[in-house]
Amino acid sequence: MNLGGRYQVGRITRCCVIGSQGRMGTLFASRLQAAGITVAGLDQPLEKQHLAEALPGQDLVLLAVPAPVLEDVLIQCVEHLSPETMLMDICSVKVLPMAAMLKHHAGPVVGTHPLFGPEPDQNARMAVTPGRGDQALAAIMYLLAGLGFTPFLTTPETHDRAMAAVQGLNFVTTCAYLSALAEDESLESFLTPSFFRRLEAARKMLTEDAAMFVDLFEINPYSQDAVRLFRSHLNLAAGGDVDVLAQRAGWWWRKKQIRGTTGP
Repeated sequence: MNLGGRYQVGRITRCCVIGSQGRMGTLFASRLQAAGITVAGLDQPLEKQHLAEALPGQDLVLLAVPAPVLEDVLIQCVEHLSPETMLMDICSVKVLPMAAMLKHHAGPVVGTHPLFGPEPDQNARMAVTPGRGDQALAAIMYLLAGLGFTPFLTTPETHDRAMAAVQGLNFVTTCAYLSALAEDESLESFLTPSFFRRLEAARKMLTEDAAMFVDLFEINPYSQDAVRLFRSHLNLAAGGDVDVLAQRAGWWWRKKQIRGTTGP
């Protein structure tokens, strides 16, 4: 595996992916295998015998499971992990999963969040939150870069505040907007191309991934802060200051060049 670059070479040669049949688990297992790493895959049902056979001796255990069930899965796994095994998750929230991993595993812990979906483009950034073990952190940063991702360091709190704004608020405000207009058939003759573009942009999020986004919204400790901030801006509109909102919203085009991203 020709990883090269600024990260320390880690001794990750064996990895067990738990949740290997999911979309993201499949992606990571495939890339790890392509990089020459021996990969064991586990998925539901997590039978004790399979855990006992697959987990001992692994350099890295990757938890590719939903955040609400991560602690339950981890509790089933910990008795089979050695103190040297690196533990890493890919949840879209970080405060609670990091706390669970640090609580239940005495060895190295690193949290990550792929800011992309199961078909990443070249801008495949990954947030990385250090937990325990500097060498493990260096090894995982090095590994992620070698798998074609772009890792960057952050804290669980900074990450979750950002995701509450970027991911959670997008979901809940889209729900509120479309819910407010639902079942009003008198609108159908007046729907515009811009409305249909917004509807199509929300289709997958609300028809396929709604349960996941609800879970993420509820488990993120900063979700309500984001909602309160949004409500304060709605109050400007309610007070007739829509021009103030429009001017402030224009910041994105005046000051920032938004780089394309994909994924939940």
